[in-house]
This record gives sequence, structure tokens and C-alpha cells, in this order.
Amino acid sequence: MAGLTAAAVAAVCFLAYQASANAPADVAAKPRTPGTSVPSISPSGGPKQPAKDPLAVPAASGSGERVVYSLTDRRVWLVDVKGKATRTFTVMPSTVDPAPGAYSVTSRSGSVRGSDGVQIEHVVRFATAQDVAIGFSAAVDGSTPSPDPARKTGGIRMKRADGDALWTFASIGAKVVVVA
Repeated sequence: MAGLTAAAVAAVCFLAYQASANAPADVAAKPRTPGTSVPSISPSGGPKQPAKDPLAVPAASGSGERVVYSLTDRRVWLVDVKGKATRTFTVMPSTVDPAPGAYSVTSRSGSVRGSDGVQIEHVVRFATAQDVAIGFSAAVDGSTPSPDPARKTGGIRMKRADGDALWTFASIGAKVVVVA
């Protein structure tokens, strides 16, 4: 009999704990209606910003078919003629960044050795900065390491599958827009 009583008390305590863990801090608060939201507070005390949609093409990136490269987000979007991203992916920037602005693809190479000594493929060049050619590429070994900050390099690295997609999308003359 004592065993059953102990088990019942343990079950009640467990259920009470679960109920208290899911109860609002102020039980007198009015319930929210579906579709409404209460702003949350960030650790800094200010309102929390909504999560950024990585599929959303940056607003200040122009119009039409283009490759968009965000320096801050370290992300590339392949944008169709209707302005819709057909693919987006993260990249590892080089040590030399292009200035924000509009460019055109000036040259492409199927397979070469990068300025960092790594064998790369699907190189799509579109700018020059500090006497360094800037372009997208993928390492043949699939790596995307951080570049050596002591070297001036212009290779914006991506995964091989993303490099394949960009190679197919961005031929000579294709528009590339760099945003901050």
C-alpha cells in the first residue's frame, strides 16, 4: 500500500511540475487571440528584431537577372528575370572585398590554381580591387576555409554544388551586384 501511495504522490508531483513549467508568468493575463503577437525583448532590453529571411533578395540590389553578393551576410543569391531568387547560399569571402556596386562577369575559368595555392574550379571573375582579381570559385577538394589574412586574395569560395550552379547561371557579361 505504501508503494502505491508513493507512486501516486510522485505522479502528482511530476504533473504539477509540468503544469507549472507551461503556465504563463501572470495567470491573470488575458489570452492572446490567434494571429496576434506580443513583441519579445532581446537580452539587451530592446525589442527583438524578426529573423531575417535568407531567401529574401536584398532590396537595394537592382532588378532583373543578376548575381547578388552581400558582403555583410556572406551570401549569394542567383536572381531570375522576375527578381525571384532561384538559389541562395553562403560563401567564404576573400581578404580583398569588391566595393558595393554593379559589375559584369569579365572572365571565367573552368579549373585553375587559386592565388592561395588551392586547386579551384568554376571561377567567375567580375571585379578588381587593390590589384587583385575578385571572383567566385569552389575548391576542388570541397573546402571553404577562412583565407590567410596576411595574403591578398580575391577568391570568394563556395561549396562545389553552389559553384556548379553559379557557373551555369553567370556567363560572360552577366550582372553581379555587390551590396554592403
